[in-house]
Amino acid sequence: MKKTPNHQTQIFLKTPLGTARISGSEEGVSAIQILDEEIPPSTEIPVFLKSTVQQLDDYFNGKLKDFHLKVNPQGTDFQQKVWKALSEIPFGTTCSYLELSKKLGDEKAIRAVASANGKNPLWVVIPCHRVIGSDGSLTGYAGGLHRKQWLLNHENNTSQLSMF
Repeated sequence: MKKTPNHQTQIFLKTPLGTARISGSEEGVSAIQILDEEIPPSTEIPVFLKSTVQQLDDYFNGKLKDFHLKVNPQGTDFQQKVWKALSEIPFGTTCSYLELSKKLGDEKAIRAVASANGKNPLWVVIPCHRVIGSDGSLTGYAGGLHRKQWLLNHENNTSQLSMF
């Protein structure tokens, strides 16, 4: 467990896709990032991040579809608006950047929406991986396209299994 200068605590969690760095404080979780390097998982988890760790574990184990966390991502008003819209994309589904832009009221803002999507600080919790190209193709993903594909497959398999 490490404290950052802005009073954020950082912990590390092992996931099927690599090490996740989770940053947060009493005000909520501000960032979850997937790292390419392996870092040992944190053994001390502050009370205010225990639910985050549990919910991420449950998500990766196929037991959780919707996160219920106190979040505190930092971004512009426009980024916050995009991240809120991303949070409304249902588990196991996808939408295109164009659809997301239209939902936000300006289909010409597609590049700005894509940029805000790429700056999403809450990996998996704000499901930016559910946004794909209009032609159905996987498009850029900060965590790498292999991780985006894994997450989409995970959600698709979990949603199919849960129907029976």
